[in-house]
Amino acid sequence: MTAIDTTAGTGGVRSARHGVLRLGLARVYYEARMYFRTPDSVFFTFLFPFIMLAIFTAAFGSAGNIGSAPDGSGGVSVGAYYLPGMLAAGMLLSGVQNLAVDIAGEKSDGTLKRLGGTPLSPLSYFIGKIGQVLVTGTIQAALLILVARFMLDIALPTDPAKWLAFAWVFLFGVIACAFLGIALSALPRSGKSATAVVIPIVLILQFISGVYLQFYVLPDWMKNVASLFPLKWMAQGMRSVFLPDSFASLEQNGVWDLPLVALNLGIWLVVGLVLSRVTFRWIRMDS
Repeated sequence: MTAIDTTAGTGGVRSARHGVLRLGLARVYYEARMYFRTPDSVFFTFLFPFIMLAIFTAAFGSAGNIGSAPDGSGGVSVGAYYLPGMLAAGMLLSGVQNLAVDIAGEKSDGTLKRLGGTPLSPLSYFIGKIGQVLVTGTIQAALLILVARFMLDIALPTDPAKWLAFAWVFLFGVIACAFLGIALSALPRSGKSATAVVIPIVLILQFISGVYLQFYVLPDWMKNVASLFPLKWMAQGMRSVFLPDSFASLEQNGVWDLPLVALNLGIWLVVGLVLSRVTFRWIRMDS
């Protein structure tokens, strides 16, 4: 009996995987370059958290520290309090808003249809989009932290455990938001309507999730609604990193509850992955 040589098949599968990864990494560079060449993306997703942090600091800084004692001692500055929320908002904007609007536009102008006729696989396309969000989101977060430290004089955590928490909250949150952005891109009927569909969703989530409003002053029903979405958990995770531990008592359950943060972000990452794969098409089904 002649032995069957499976090495060629194995080598072919390995080569195909390397090809998918290679094309995906090439797309990361292309997508990041195009991102910074688009003024709308740069302003409304990259610079927006910087602008909002500056506005909140300038507008409410004179009111005194947040969480201070009756005699005015203690607490944190307005800028320090809103920094975690702006970091979480940046993750949401870079992933959900940026990709949902961008991909809807690519569907509308025929870009995805043309890509569907090339050797580019959906997986390579996903790698390019998610990689772009990771790159731009990391740059945005790093610059926002530097601005907070050196321009707004906001003290940063010194405990390595805090920065470890920052790393996994950021990574889970950015990837989950990227997948959700890909999935949400299937909702707009055209590229022109994408901003009208996506921006209100993103804006409402920011108001109810502790980004623009102090989360502990919101009514319980609004907190419960916010808990159904990932932004609330990203903001809570970021607050655990940058705010004093005494502020944990202001959270919905009175603690930072990082295991629950990780669980919810993990669930949303899986949900986003499934939805993005199920809903993604090179062309609209109704086109």
